[in-house]
Amino acid sequence: MTEQHVNEPAPGVPTIYQWMGGEEALNRLTEVFYGHVMKDPLLAPVFAGMDERHPRHVAMWLAEVFGGPSTYSAERGGHPHMARMHLGRGITEAQRRRWVDLLQDSADEVGLPTDPEFRAVFTYYIEWGTRMALIYSGDNPPPVNAADVPRWHWGQTPPWQPNN
Repeated sequence: MTEQHVNEPAPGVPTIYQWMGGEEALNRLTEVFYGHVMKDPLLAPVFAGMDERHPRHVAMWLAEVFGGPSTYSAERGGHPHMARMHLGRGITEAQRRRWVDLLQDSADEVGLPTDPEFRAVFTYYIEWGTRMALIYSGDNPPPVNAADVPRWHWGQTPPWQPNN
């Protein structure tokens, strides 16, 4: 596997991290999301015994993926650490889909932007990332050091910004 490369944002275009509200928005998202996860009959068993800092760690990961600070790599070990956390978990497709649905619902609940450009890029990463988690949790995962933290950008559709 190789690092995910999507077009870099043009000068003056905010990163996805900035567009979504930065660290505060991601912390809010992951706190609300994991609150729902822990009550969900399909997902709660997967996260039984979850470290209370897990939502913060996922917020750090998402921040780095979406163009924010590289704190997850610096403090948690980057992609190899994230990949190791999924090894042997045997995540099912039903669990992956529920995770995606709950995260999308939580994004609505905490007020992340709803513009189509942001939601398309957000969903693109969530779909890709959860499918990678499925692969790493399965019987024949790739080497955990096979990739760097993926970096998601606007790609073909930058955010619409009125001319001021």
